[in-house]
Amino acid sequence: MLQSDITAPNASGADLRALRRARGVTLADLAARLGRSVGWLSQVERDLSQPGAADLAQIAQALDVPPSLLIAQPAAPGDEAGYIVRSGARRAIDAGKPGLTEELLSPDLTDDFEMIHSTFAPGAAAPGPVSRPTQEVAYIVSGKLDLTIDGRAFTARAGDSFRIRGDTFAWSNPYPQPAVAIWVIAPPVY
Repeated sequence: MLQSDITAPNASGADLRALRRARGVTLADLAARLGRSVGWLSQVERDLSQPGAADLAQIAQALDVPPSLLIAQPAAPGDEAGYIVRSGARRAIDAGKPGLTEELLSPDLTDDFEMIHSTFAPGAAAPGPVSRPTQEVAYIVSGKLDLTIDGRAFTARAGDSFRIRGDTFAWSNPYPQPAVAIWVIAPPVY
């Protein structure tokens, strides 16, 4: 059995499609990057075929997302699916940034936006400034977070909110308490 024949648990085709489209990548372009056929990728996006673990890693790399994001959580019970995300059933997002823990609050990535729960550990800082083609608004639930947005420095405290519109930004938490924020990001980037 080939490594790519081993299926990964609950890869979500709809999420793959949403991420691909949000990045402006066609089926043909992504299939070429993966060395796979358009037909195979189309079947994956329609949940007619499950990619293997190696395929998921390749797809994540091609779409510049953490592989953990491509693993769907177990289905919600009964009529909650697509509506309710229980606190213990959130999809973890491993963004590869030490000191940052993120979870997807949205049921999936098929909307025009996503909601993220972020916890910034004391002493944590972004590895460097980033810019992404998004509009983002965040609300600080607890703690304080230092931000640099488009070259301007700010400190956001519990109850404050801020917006980033494609600007270069960085964050740090030099404070002794964790900072918790809720983000709304459009289009979905994770």
